[in-house]
Amino acid sequence: MQKNNTVIISDKRNSSLANKISLDLDAQYRNAELRVFPDGESKIRLDNVAKRNCIIVHSTYPPTDQHLMQLFMIIYKCRGDGANDICVVSPYLAYTRQDKVFVDGEIVSINLVGRILESLGTTKLITIDSHSPNSLNYSFKTVDLTAIPSLASYVKKNITLNNPIVISPDEGGIERARKFAGIIDVNMLSLVKTRDRFTGDISISLSEQKTLKKRDALIVDDMISTGNSIIKATEILKKNNIGDVFVICTHALLVDDAKEKLFKAGVKEVISTNSIPNDFAKVDLGSLISNYFLDQ
Repeated sequence: MQKNNTVIISDKRNSSLANKISLDLDAQYRNAELRVFPDGESKIRLDNVAKRNCIIVHSTYPPTDQHLMQLFMIIYKCRGDGANDICVVSPYLAYTRQDKVFVDGEIVSINLVGRILESLGTTKLITIDSHSPNSLNYSFKTVDLTAIPSLASYVKKNITLNNPIVISPDEGGIERARKFAGIIDVNMLSLVKTRDRFTGDISISLSEQKTLKKRDALIVDDMISTGNSIIKATEILKKNNIGDVFVICTHALLVDDAKEKLFKAGVKEVISTNSIPNDFAKVDLGSLISNYFLDQ
Protein backbone atom coordinates (compact mmCIF):
# COMPACT_ATOMS: atom_id res chain seq x y z
CA MET A 1 0.00 0.00 0.00
CA GLN A 2 1.24 3.45 -0.91
CA LYS A 3 0.55 5.14 2.41
CA ASN A 4 1.18 8.66 1.20
CA ASN A 5 -1.32 8.13 -1.61
CA THR A 6 -4.05 6.60 0.56
CA VAL A 7 -6.90 8.53 2.14
CA ILE A 8 -9.32 7.24 4.76
CA ILE A 9 -12.80 8.67 4.24
CA SER A 10 -15.84 8.70 6.50
CA ASP A 11 -18.65 10.90 7.67
CA LYS A 12 -18.76 12.10 11.28
CA ARG A 13 -20.81 9.08 12.34
CA ASN A 14 -17.95 6.71 11.43
CA SER A 15 -15.10 9.09 12.21
CA SER A 16 -13.87 7.46 15.44
CA LEU A 17 -13.14 4.16 13.73
CA ALA A 18 -11.87 5.85 10.56
CA ASN A 19 -9.45 8.08 12.47
CA LYS A 20 -8.02 5.05 14.31
CA ILE A 21 -7.39 3.33 10.97
CA SER A 22 -5.83 6.46 9.47
CA LEU A 23 -3.38 6.71 12.39
CA ASP A 24 -2.48 3.02 12.18
CA LEU A 25 -1.85 3.26 8.44
CA ASP A 26 -0.21 6.68 8.58
CA ALA A 27 -2.74 7.79 5.97
CA GLN A 28 -4.59 11.08 5.64
CA TYR A 29 -8.15 11.26 6.97
CA ARG A 30 -10.80 13.03 4.91
CA ASN A 31 -14.19 13.94 6.33
CA ALA A 32 -17.20 13.54 4.06
CA GLU A 33 -19.36 16.42 5.22
CA LEU A 34 -22.90 15.15 5.52
CA ARG A 35 -26.17 17.03 5.66
CA VAL A 36 -29.61 15.45 5.98
CA PHE A 37 -32.53 17.62 4.92
CA PRO A 38 -35.91 17.64 6.71
CA ASP A 39 -37.42 15.42 4.02
CA GLY A 40 -34.75 12.75 4.63
CA GLU A 41 -32.61 13.44 1.56
CA SER A 42 -28.84 13.46 2.11
CA LYS A 43 -26.09 15.67 0.73
CA ILE A 44 -22.34 15.08 0.98
CA ARG A 45 -19.30 17.21 0.31
CA LEU A 46 -15.82 15.71 -0.06
CA ASP A 47 -12.55 17.32 -1.14
CA ASN A 48 -11.08 16.08 -4.41
CA VAL A 49 -9.47 12.63 -4.21
CA ALA A 50 -8.16 12.35 -7.78
CA LYS A 51 -5.51 9.61 -8.21
CA ARG A 52 -5.82 8.61 -4.55
CA ASN A 53 -6.39 5.15 -3.10
CA CYS A 54 -9.62 5.65 -1.17
CA ILE A 55 -10.66 3.57 1.85
CA ILE A 56 -14.24 4.46 2.76
CA VAL A 57 -15.24 3.48 6.31
CA HIS A 58 -19.01 3.33 6.46
CA SER A 59 -21.32 1.01 8.45
CA THR A 60 -24.89 0.74 7.14
CA TYR A 61 -26.87 0.16 10.32
CA PRO A 62 -30.39 1.63 10.77
CA PRO A 63 -31.65 3.65 9.10
CA THR A 64 -30.07 1.22 6.64
CA ASP A 65 -31.44 2.60 3.38
CA GLN A 66 -30.35 6.14 4.24
CA HIS A 67 -26.87 5.02 5.25
CA LEU A 68 -26.54 2.90 2.10
CA MET A 69 -27.49 5.89 -0.05
CA GLN A 70 -24.90 8.03 1.72
CA LEU A 71 -22.28 5.33 1.05
CA PHE A 72 -23.24 5.27 -2.63
CA MET A 73 -22.83 9.07 -2.77
CA ILE A 74 -19.31 8.93 -1.31
CA ILE A 75 -18.26 6.20 -3.76
CA TYR A 76 -19.79 8.14 -6.65
CA LYS A 77 -17.80 11.24 -5.65
CA CYS A 78 -14.54 9.28 -5.43
CA ARG A 79 -15.11 7.69 -8.82
CA GLY A 80 -16.06 11.03 -10.34
CA ASP A 81 -12.87 12.61 -9.04
CA GLY A 82 -10.81 9.88 -10.66
CA ALA A 83 -9.69 7.89 -7.62
CA ASN A 84 -7.21 5.11 -8.39
CA ASP A 85 -8.84 2.59 -6.09
CA ILE A 86 -12.05 2.51 -4.02
CA CYS A 87 -12.15 0.11 -1.07
CA VAL A 88 -15.31 0.09 1.04
CA VAL A 89 -14.96 -0.96 4.69
CA SER A 90 -18.47 -1.59 5.95
CA PRO A 91 -18.13 -3.35 9.32
CA TYR A 92 -21.89 -3.82 9.41
CA LEU A 93 -23.31 -4.30 5.91
CA ALA A 94 -27.09 -4.20 5.61
CA TYR A 95 -29.16 -6.83 3.78
CA THR A 96 -26.78 -9.77 4.29
CA ARG A 97 -29.66 -11.67 5.91
CA GLN A 98 -31.62 -11.45 2.66
CA ASP A 99 -29.20 -13.78 0.88
CA LYS A 100 -31.73 -16.07 -0.82
CA VAL A 101 -35.39 -16.26 -1.79
CA PHE A 102 -37.25 -17.39 1.32
CA VAL A 103 -40.76 -16.84 -0.04
CA ASP A 104 -41.69 -16.90 -3.73
CA GLY A 105 -41.69 -13.41 -5.23
CA GLU A 106 -38.86 -11.98 -3.09
CA ILE A 107 -35.58 -10.64 -4.46
CA VAL A 108 -32.12 -11.39 -3.08
CA SER A 109 -31.46 -7.91 -1.70
CA ILE A 110 -27.76 -8.40 -0.97
CA ASN A 111 -27.20 -9.14 -4.67
CA LEU A 112 -28.74 -5.78 -5.53
CA VAL A 113 -26.43 -4.02 -3.06
CA GLY A 114 -23.48 -5.70 -4.74
CA ARG A 115 -24.62 -4.69 -8.22
CA ILE A 116 -24.87 -1.06 -7.15
CA LEU A 117 -21.44 -1.12 -5.47
CA GLU A 118 -19.98 -2.64 -8.63
CA SER A 119 -21.61 -0.13 -10.96
CA LEU A 120 -20.25 2.77 -8.88
CA GLY A 121 -16.67 1.54 -9.20
CA THR A 122 -16.00 -0.30 -5.94
CA THR A 123 -12.83 -2.39 -6.23
CA LYS A 124 -12.91 -4.12 -2.83
CA LEU A 125 -15.41 -4.64 0.00
CA ILE A 126 -14.42 -5.49 3.57
CA THR A 127 -17.04 -6.56 6.11
CA ILE A 128 -16.88 -7.94 9.65
CA ASP A 129 -18.72 -11.13 10.62
CA SER A 130 -21.22 -10.82 7.81
CA HIS A 131 -24.38 -12.84 8.47
CA SER A 132 -23.87 -14.67 5.18
CA PRO A 133 -20.35 -14.09 3.82
CA ASN A 134 -20.89 -16.59 1.01
CA SER A 135 -23.54 -14.26 -0.41
CA LEU A 136 -20.89 -11.60 -1.08
CA ASN A 137 -20.07 -13.17 -4.43
CA TYR A 138 -19.35 -10.12 -6.56
CA SER A 139 -17.09 -9.27 -9.49
CA PHE A 140 -14.79 -7.32 -7.16
CA LYS A 141 -12.86 -8.74 -4.22
CA THR A 142 -14.72 -9.22 -0.92
CA VAL A 143 -13.17 -9.95 2.48
CA ASP A 144 -15.11 -10.94 5.59
CA LEU A 145 -13.02 -10.46 8.73
CA THR A 146 -14.04 -11.83 12.10
CA ALA A 147 -14.12 -10.06 15.46
CA ILE A 148 -14.65 -13.29 17.42
CA PRO A 149 -11.02 -13.50 18.68
CA SER A 150 -11.17 -9.86 19.80
CA LEU A 151 -14.48 -10.39 21.59
CA ALA A 152 -13.22 -13.57 23.25
CA SER A 153 -10.04 -11.83 24.37
CA TYR A 154 -12.10 -9.02 25.93
CA VAL A 155 -14.26 -11.49 27.87
CA LYS A 156 -11.24 -13.47 29.02
CA LYS A 157 -9.53 -10.35 30.38
CA ASN A 158 -12.49 -8.45 31.81
CA ILE A 159 -15.29 -10.80 32.90
CA THR A 160 -15.17 -13.12 35.93
CA LEU A 161 -17.30 -16.18 35.19
CA ASN A 162 -18.57 -19.18 37.13
CA ASN A 163 -18.07 -22.49 35.25
CA PRO A 164 -19.05 -20.80 31.96
CA ILE A 165 -20.62 -22.37 28.90
CA VAL A 166 -20.82 -20.81 25.43
CA ILE A 167 -24.25 -20.90 23.81
CA SER A 168 -25.02 -20.67 20.10
CA PRO A 169 -28.61 -19.37 19.77
CA ASP A 170 -29.12 -21.49 16.64
CA GLU A 171 -27.43 -24.21 14.59
CA GLY A 172 -26.25 -21.67 12.00
CA GLY A 173 -23.95 -20.04 14.54
CA ILE A 174 -22.28 -23.22 15.81
CA GLU A 175 -18.89 -22.63 14.17
CA ARG A 176 -18.79 -19.06 15.48
CA ALA A 177 -19.63 -20.19 19.02
CA ARG A 178 -17.19 -23.11 18.81
CA LYS A 179 -14.38 -20.77 17.82
CA PHE A 180 -15.22 -18.42 20.71
CA ALA A 181 -15.39 -21.35 23.16
CA GLY A 182 -12.03 -22.67 21.95
CA ILE A 183 -10.31 -19.35 22.59
CA ILE A 184 -11.55 -19.07 26.18
CA ASP A 185 -11.24 -22.86 26.67
CA VAL A 186 -14.78 -23.80 27.71
CA ASN A 187 -17.39 -26.14 26.22
CA MET A 188 -20.43 -25.05 24.22
CA LEU A 189 -24.04 -25.88 23.55
CA SER A 190 -26.19 -25.07 20.52
CA LEU A 191 -29.86 -24.24 20.74
CA VAL A 192 -32.31 -25.16 17.99
CA LYS A 193 -34.18 -22.24 16.42
CA THR A 194 -37.09 -22.47 14.00
CA ARG A 195 -38.63 -19.44 12.30
CA ASP A 196 -41.93 -19.09 10.48
CA ARG A 197 -40.95 -17.66 7.09
CA PHE A 198 -44.21 -15.75 6.75
CA THR A 199 -44.80 -14.37 10.26
CA GLY A 200 -41.19 -14.27 11.48
CA ASP A 201 -42.22 -15.95 14.76
CA ILE A 202 -39.44 -18.04 16.29
CA SER A 203 -39.24 -20.92 18.74
CA ILE A 204 -36.11 -22.15 20.53
CA SER A 205 -35.26 -25.38 22.33
CA LEU A 206 -32.20 -27.20 23.69
CA SER A 207 -30.38 -29.42 21.21
CA GLU A 208 -29.15 -31.69 24.01
CA GLN A 209 -29.44 -31.98 27.74
CA LYS A 210 -26.52 -30.64 29.74
CA THR A 211 -26.17 -29.63 33.35
CA LEU A 212 -26.58 -25.85 33.31
CA LYS A 213 -27.40 -25.17 36.95
CA LYS A 214 -25.60 -22.07 38.22
CA ARG A 215 -23.29 -21.99 35.19
CA ASP A 216 -22.75 -18.60 33.56
CA ALA A 217 -23.84 -18.50 29.93
CA LEU A 218 -22.15 -16.62 27.09
CA ILE A 219 -24.60 -16.35 24.19
CA VAL A 220 -22.50 -15.66 21.09
CA ASP A 221 -24.09 -14.30 17.90
CA ASP A 222 -23.15 -12.20 14.89
CA MET A 223 -25.82 -9.56 15.47
CA ILE A 224 -28.72 -8.59 17.70
CA SER A 225 -31.56 -6.76 16.00
CA THR A 226 -34.89 -6.98 17.84
CA GLY A 227 -33.39 -9.26 20.48
CA ASN A 228 -36.25 -11.75 20.21
CA SER A 229 -33.99 -14.76 19.57
CA ILE A 230 -31.73 -13.85 22.49
CA ILE A 231 -34.73 -13.29 24.77
CA LYS A 232 -36.19 -16.71 23.95
CA ALA A 233 -32.77 -18.30 24.40
CA THR A 234 -32.41 -16.62 27.80
CA GLU A 235 -35.86 -17.85 28.85
CA ILE A 236 -34.93 -21.44 27.98
CA LEU A 237 -31.65 -21.15 29.84
CA LYS A 238 -33.32 -19.63 32.91
CA LYS A 239 -35.78 -22.53 32.99
CA ASN A 240 -32.74 -24.78 33.24
CA ASN A 241 -31.37 -22.83 36.23
CA ILE A 242 -28.56 -21.10 34.39
CA GLY A 243 -26.46 -18.53 36.27
CA ASP A 244 -25.70 -15.12 34.77
CA VAL A 245 -26.36 -14.58 31.06
CA PHE A 246 -23.92 -12.52 28.98
CA VAL A 247 -24.63 -11.68 25.35
CA ILE A 248 -21.63 -11.33 23.02
CA CYS A 249 -22.09 -10.07 19.46
CA THR A 250 -20.24 -8.25 16.72
CA HIS A 251 -23.14 -6.01 15.71
CA ALA A 252 -25.52 -4.66 18.37
CA LEU A 253 -28.31 -3.12 16.30
CA LEU A 254 -30.76 -3.16 19.23
CA VAL A 255 -33.68 -1.63 17.33
CA ASP A 256 -36.70 -0.14 19.10
CA ASP A 257 -36.77 -1.22 22.76
CA ALA A 258 -34.56 -4.30 22.37
CA LYS A 259 -32.15 -3.15 25.06
CA GLU A 260 -34.86 -2.86 27.72
CA LYS A 261 -36.38 -6.22 26.72
CA LEU A 262 -33.04 -8.01 26.96
CA PHE A 263 -32.38 -6.79 30.49
CA LYS A 264 -35.96 -7.51 31.53
CA ALA A 265 -35.53 -11.08 30.28
CA GLY A 266 -32.52 -11.52 32.58
CA VAL A 267 -29.49 -10.68 30.45
CA LYS A 268 -26.79 -9.32 32.75
CA GLU A 269 -24.54 -7.65 30.15
CA VAL A 270 -24.26 -7.07 26.40
CA ILE A 271 -20.79 -6.83 24.87
CA SER A 272 -20.29 -5.81 21.24
CA THR A 273 -17.84 -4.14 18.88
CA ASN A 274 -17.94 -0.54 17.68
CA SER A 275 -19.25 -1.53 14.25
CA ILE A 276 -22.31 0.29 15.56
CA PRO A 277 -21.68 3.06 18.12
CA ASN A 278 -23.65 2.45 21.33
CA ASP A 279 -23.20 1.91 25.05
CA PHE A 280 -22.19 -1.74 24.55
CA ALA A 281 -19.42 -1.13 21.98
CA LYS A 282 -16.53 -2.29 24.17
CA VAL A 283 -14.34 -3.92 21.52
CA ASP A 284 -12.64 -1.66 18.98
CA LEU A 285 -12.37 -2.92 15.39
CA GLY A 286 -9.68 -0.43 14.37
CA SER A 287 -6.69 -2.72 14.83
CA LEU A 288 -8.42 -5.67 13.16
CA ILE A 289 -9.10 -3.60 10.04
CA SER A 290 -5.73 -1.83 10.04
CA ASN A 291 -3.83 -5.11 10.40
CA TYR A 292 -5.59 -6.46 7.34
CA PHE A 293 -4.23 -3.58 5.25
CA LEU A 294 -0.78 -3.74 6.84
CA ASP A 295 -0.54 -7.44 5.99
CA GLN A 296 -1.28 -6.85 2.30
